Amino acid sequence: MPEKTAKGICIDLSNKTALITGAANGIGKALCKVFAHAGTRIIAADIDRQALERLRKEFEGEDTALLCHHLDISRKEEIDRLWSELKREEVHVLINNAGIYPFKDFLELDEALLERVMKLNLYSVIWMCQHFIRKNKGRGGIIVNIGSIEAIMPFKKRLSQYSLSKVGVITLTRDLAREFASAGFRVNAIIPGGILTRGTKSAAWQGIRNLEFGLVRDAINFQQRIPAGRLGKAEEVAHMALVLASDLATYVHGALIPVDGGFLAN
Repeated sequence: MPEKTAKGICIDLSNKTALITGAANGIGKALCKVFAHAGTRIIAADIDRQALERLRKEFEGEDTALLCHHLDISRKEEIDRLWSELKREEVHVLINNAGIYPFKDFLELDEALLERVMKLNLYSVIWMCQHFIRKNKGRGGIIVNIGSIEAIMPFKKRLSQYSLSKVGVITLTRDLAREFASAGFRVNAIIPGGILTRGTKSAAWQGIRNLEFGLVRDAINFQQRIPAGRLGKAEEVAHMALVLASDLATYVHGALIPVDGGFLAN
């Protein structure tokens, strides 16, 4: 449906299927909509069953197909089950977007929280990429991993566990690009920063309600350091993912693409 690729985006992926994790909210939801507007068939994976149902209803009547899969991506057995269910499906694009960012003082960090963050933010990306590469062996495919500016320039306090997990995502992206580019795989990462979503709004309001003035102060300081002078939109991350998934990026391998309003350059 190229006529729906408004706002100057004229990329047609109508012959492709994209699997998107964390697809029901925030950046994931924007990814679904932007790729759908390019004609892509969407496989949406998320743990939030109600949000998946809302997403499915939004796609009713649209030309692009949407398949919803409810799963806890932090559990490898559920990832294995997902790919087993997709055995007969062609998947051309994998976007590893799912992630969490619970705030926790480093001196209070415990094994359970660290394990939860690593399983969801990093290990799930490992297993998803492994399945995707195995499935597409001999024909190649496109992987877009969602990293974070916190992995490159940590700014917010109480997020060391999150930053660590995203460092792993960046390293994995470059390793896979080096190893599998010659086999027809393009593996890149987007590095978002300062993106306004329901999740980031919720974190801000939680800081206000709990009188966590340090968290609120960090948020204000963060926005003041963005050269673009504003927070980003989820769609702006999705647009870059669409470019990376298209033939406009055929020579882009192992790249880290900031979508941060210039924060890392400041």
